[in-house]
Amino acid sequence: MERNILMGIDMGTTSLRVGFYDKDGKNYGFCAVDYELIHPHNTWVEQRAGDWILALSSAVKEGMDRFHIRKEQILGLSIGSTCCSVVVCDRNGKTHRNCIMWMDIRAAREAEEIAGLTGEHLSAEWMPCKLLWLKKYEPEIYRKAEVFCECQDYLTWFLTGKWSVNINTACNWGYNADKKGFPSWFYDKIGLPDAIERFPTDNCYAVGDLIGTLSKTCADKLGLLPDTLVAQGGVDSSIGILGMGVYEEGRVALMTGSSNLTMLLTKKMMFSESTINEGPGHLIKGYFTSFRGQLCSNSIIEWFRREIAKEGDAEGFFAHMEEAVKKVPVGSRGLLMLDYFQGNRHPYYDTRVRGMIYGLSLEHTQEDIYRSILESISYGTENLLEQYRRAGFPVEEINISGGSTNSDVFMQIQADVSNVRINVPEDCQSVCMGAAICVTVAAGIYESLPEAVKHMVRYRKVIEPNQDNHKIYRAYFKQYQQIYPVMKEWMHKTSDLWQNGGNYENT
Repeated sequence: MERNILMGIDMGTTSLRVGFYDKDGKNYGFCAVDYELIHPHNTWVEQRAGDWILALSSAVKEGMDRFHIRKEQILGLSIGSTCCSVVVCDRNGKTHRNCIMWMDIRAAREAEEIAGLTGEHLSAEWMPCKLLWLKKYEPEIYRKAEVFCECQDYLTWFLTGKWSVNINTACNWGYNADKKGFPSWFYDKIGLPDAIERFPTDNCYAVGDLIGTLSKTCADKLGLLPDTLVAQGGVDSSIGILGMGVYEEGRVALMTGSSNLTMLLTKKMMFSESTINEGPGHLIKGYFTSFRGQLCSNSIIEWFRREIAKEGDAEGFFAHMEEAVKKVPVGSRGLLMLDYFQGNRHPYYDTRVRGMIYGLSLEHTQEDIYRSILESISYGTENLLEQYRRAGFPVEEINISGGSTNSDVFMQIQADVSNVRINVPEDCQSVCMGAAICVTVAAGIYESLPEAVKHMVRYRKVIEPNQDNHKIYRAYFKQYQQIYPVMKEWMHKTSDLWQNGGNYENT
């Protein structure tokens, strides 16, 4: 039996998806399994690593059964996963606490402290900030930990039994692929000199490298053959770049989901808030991967459905809203929402601001508010694209993937707000597609990631901007941009009222 099926796996924030492909990019089907997010405190977000393993096993077995795929047909697999989701465990993979998820910003003050000590402006999401928080507030767990890694590396260990770092994710902790190491000066300066020795540097792999094959234990759990190949994947956003068809300079990749990421491959480094993760080759050799991101996007839509609309039937709710918001005029009858539900990643690096909505009156409807959410997310994305324009890159078209592609209304709003052409791939599960691309390179089917992308990615439609709508949105966007400088200090003080736990006299 020919081994011609490639498994591309997307380990997302709230679910794991497995896609089954052939070397030409044909998709035979997807299978998804949800898992829980845990919110112990405001802005804290955790997950159980064991839930990933259960979801992976369930999705692989269910998908193979549903699409009549035999284990003898599976050539290999690769995973795109969340980035900055920190796992603390021993060398046998036993976790000492829940994973601190990427969107967890409990380490905001540690990020500020690191900036003051080193001049490096790291996101509160990143590994060094979270480890500094861990050492301060959970010192016993920090002390006994044998491995500090990200979920990507933990999953690699589960699949192969090998501990390793992945260039694509470890760059956010300071890994330099050319020097093959981490900046000891930085970790010494921030008070974590003992962290580097616990990073899993036994092996180091780049995206598309062949790591090896499944361990016997893992193969049995997944219902696969032990000689199934395991290719190095990486950050879901980076792997999604490949799945969207971006492999050289020219187009912006927009990955939509719980958060939005805009990404661009460039020959020269575009942004330099942090120097510890400088260097090309994190995804494709010779290219820098420049990115700007929103902390919240479709997660706001899910919050509205669940907590405000109180709708349990997600499919029915979104189908209804897709039609309903078409009747709401551009600008949502004067509503303007701020998308900072978990703070702002770019351009402000500010975790002390929150979401808000302005313009409410007794005439506004649920549909008005819903459209204002879509517009707010699009304004936030446009604010990211503005960073590229100011850096000298003219943004005229973007390749898109993820949840927003399920809504023609949402994509049209984004095209109108940003005045860009939007290219929609045939397969909008770009992380699954990108992971399958990684397998083809590791297996030697294609010589390089760009070659694999050219063979496997195709497009199904193009959305052009409406110039009349763009003129209206441009005025609203200017108002959106003024919210932060005008309201920053007020938002900080108001956020501190809650963060100080009722000690209002010190705010």
